[in-house]
Amino acid sequence: MPTGQGSQVMPRKPDKTRQEGEMQVYLVLTVTILYITRLCPALCGVHPVTCILQGDPQPPALFKDGDFLIGGAFSIHYYLKAENHTYTRRPQPLECSGSMDTRELRFGRALQFAIEEINNSSDLLPGITLGYHIYDSCASVPMAIKIAFQLVNGFDLKYNDSDSCAKSAAVTAFVGETGSTPSISMSRVFSRFGYPQVSHFATCACLSDKRQYPTFFRTIPSDHHQAAALARMVKHFGWTWIGAVRSDSDYGNNGMASFLKAAEEEGICVEYSEAYYRTQPRSKLKRVADVIRRSTARVIVAFMASGDIYFLLEELSKQSLPPLQWIGSETWIVDPGMLRFNLCIGAVGFGVPRSVIPGFRSYLLAISPDEVLKSPLLTEFWESSFSCSLRQQTDSSSGLSACDGSQDLHTLQNPYTDTSQLRITNMVYKATYAIAHAIHAIVCNNKQCDKNIKIEPLQITDQLKRVNFTKNNYPVSFDINGDPVATYELVNWQLQDDASIDFVTVGHYDASQPKGQEFSLSKAIIWNDGSEKVPLSVCSESCPPGTRKAVQKGRPVCCYDCITCADGEISNETDSLDCHTCQPEYWPNKEKNKCLPKPVEFLSWDEILGIILAAFSVTGSLLALSMALVFYKNRASAIVKANNSELSFLLLFSLTLCFLCSLTFIGRPTEWSCMLRHTAFGITFVLCISCILGKTIVVLMAFKATLPGSNVMKWFGPAQQRLSVFGFTLVQVLICVIWLTTSPPFPYNNMQYFKEKVILECSLGSTVGFWAVLGYIGLLAFLCFVLAFLARKLPDNFNEAKFITFSMLIFCAVWITFVPAYVSSPGKFTVAVEIFAILASSFGLIICIFVPKCFIIVFRPEQNTKKHLMGKAPSKAP
Repeated sequence: MPTGQGSQVMPRKPDKTRQEGEMQVYLVLTVTILYITRLCPALCGVHPVTCILQGDPQPPALFKDGDFLIGGAFSIHYYLKAENHTYTRRPQPLECSGSMDTRELRFGRALQFAIEEINNSSDLLPGITLGYHIYDSCASVPMAIKIAFQLVNGFDLKYNDSDSCAKSAAVTAFVGETGSTPSISMSRVFSRFGYPQVSHFATCACLSDKRQYPTFFRTIPSDHHQAAALARMVKHFGWTWIGAVRSDSDYGNNGMASFLKAAEEEGICVEYSEAYYRTQPRSKLKRVADVIRRSTARVIVAFMASGDIYFLLEELSKQSLPPLQWIGSETWIVDPGMLRFNLCIGAVGFGVPRSVIPGFRSYLLAISPDEVLKSPLLTEFWESSFSCSLRQQTDSSSGLSACDGSQDLHTLQNPYTDTSQLRITNMVYKATYAIAHAIHAIVCNNKQCDKNIKIEPLQITDQLKRVNFTKNNYPVSFDINGDPVATYELVNWQLQDDASIDFVTVGHYDASQPKGQEFSLSKAIIWNDGSEKVPLSVCSESCPPGTRKAVQKGRPVCCYDCITCADGEISNETDSLDCHTCQPEYWPNKEKNKCLPKPVEFLSWDEILGIILAAFSVTGSLLALSMALVFYKNRASAIVKANNSELSFLLLFSLTLCFLCSLTFIGRPTEWSCMLRHTAFGITFVLCISCILGKTIVVLMAFKATLPGSNVMKWFGPAQQRLSVFGFTLVQVLICVIWLTTSPPFPYNNMQYFKEKVILECSLGSTVGFWAVLGYIGLLAFLCFVLAFLARKLPDNFNEAKFITFSMLIFCAVWITFVPAYVSSPGKFTVAVEIFAILASSFGLIICIFVPKCFIIVFRPEQNTKKHLMGKAPSKAP
């Protein structure tokens, strides 16, 4: 089986005699080549002679005459027929043997189809007919070399030329070969004479070396790109511990070398790298299989030709095998013949893009038995496909009965008729059109073509370098190395509903994209266990950013421990060896892979706590305003008059301000908000307590005034009440003014409380000023509590002093507990505690003082009388 291509029908393993026969034939051909290329020209240079080709010309398997001929070679069979050489007689002509690869036959027919299209085209080579000579190379180097000389020299055995034995070649250019190793051998022959070769499936990166292969082109990407794509895919899925197997050939060795180099650059470790070729001893095959079975790597990259991996998979299938995730090269990953191996379910690899060639399937199926009989190759295909003989009578030698005419290619299901996966077939199609465009550029001027122009091989080579066209939406061009732009489909072997396995395209790789963007996934990959979860294959899991590697003593470099970076340190690379300290104003993120500015924390409007506190604040202010409205509408009622309506309205106003002042504590602290929040809080609460203190004094004075001869109320009338409220409040205002002028509060970035974040808070400036404000409020509250407590038992059905006592009790309890909570609360919760204290004390005051009154006003209007308040209302009978 040639390297660089797949197969549907697997060959039998050749024996040692066959290998020796191939080598002997190869030696004979080498002697012949030396004679032609060296002795003949020397003789011709002395005097005119007739040079005779040593050996019979190799007839093409498929051919057609034309003005210009295009050669082709495909590995339609697998081996050369073995022959024991005695060196006493002339060796027999090389002849293919083994089963036919109908997929390769389809490749040859694709060349025929493309030429038929070109001949029928009015745009490309009008008036000129292209012909073809298509050969079966038998996947053999000796046959490939013979075909190369055949295509260069033509069919004539004798050459009469007084100047040189060289003669115009039978073909102008050549399509093929399928495998890399035969292509290398052919290219060495073609490049010696300057003839261009365009391969459809030879992927060895070595063929990009224009010093060795100056006339070699290909329509399939070089393995250099595939190796890089495979390494990036392995890295993408996090596999750092893999196994590797390859074909022991130019294709496998060069491809794996490129992959291992790319894998090393990606930090991937290879547990083992084994090579196998299908003609090697079975002991070598078993040894490779045993290495795979014993390995700990769960991912295996196989850079192998179909014929080689077939034997390996067959050997692995004989014994139980740990679940393996296969990563395949394009030669076998899209080969339908490999789908029989269930152990490769979930396999992933790169293949050339699937394509569509309009009319090609109809062309394949349009051959009749009469046309088939004209070609021995097609006859063999027909008879092997239908198990019958095209002769009119039974073929006694083969035991086949005569074909009865009912055979129909439409009923066949084999690689020849399967056009659902036209990948490599399209490469043949593009190669043929590339040569046609090169010929067109030489012999045609606009739409006028001259078929009498003699084309030199190097002219075709030069024009192929300039080819740039699009056919069926598939661009065709070559870079300076004779390679196309590397584009691949990521193919996944997925189990279908009918229990069959099929190729599913799940992603793409485009080497023309910027670095890092070449590889993309479009569908979920179904892995070997039938799930979408990526399997794990690492000696040690890759250390993510935020950790550092500590290599395990005595283990490979990919075996290590991951140690988390210390506080304040980061590592921003995968598998970092060291961690780095952040600057003081920065702190690592949670993953410890980046130094970020420390987050600023404050009680904001858009967080739940801030929203809740703001809602309570607004609710409290609306409650105070609604009570003020109730009092105003019932200002003539007994309860409102009896409880000093003027101070009540002022108290409700101050409570409204108390509720609203808590809003100044929410949001990002600024210079103005820091000064406003504390001063507004201090002044509004003193105003509130002053009003309550005034109401308490009024209650005491009122009952003192009822004593005979007492005129105490004249000393605490409305004017005095207003003056007392103003005086008490003025003191707090003065304290605040002194505080703001000497050392006012200001925004402060607190980085000491938490190492990982900045607390944006209002520094008190002068702590003396803050505690003076709180102390003055506490003093007034305590005084108010004492006076209300003394007046709690005064006779009355509605003694306001009782409610003031309860309100002051709540107020003092809240602010006493506030102090330790305020000191111990971290960050923004310090502000939240202060807001809570403001709201709790405000709600305590409004509920204890005003709710009972509003309840009677609204729901018990019969109790809202002077008699009832004085306790003179008649009691209801039981």
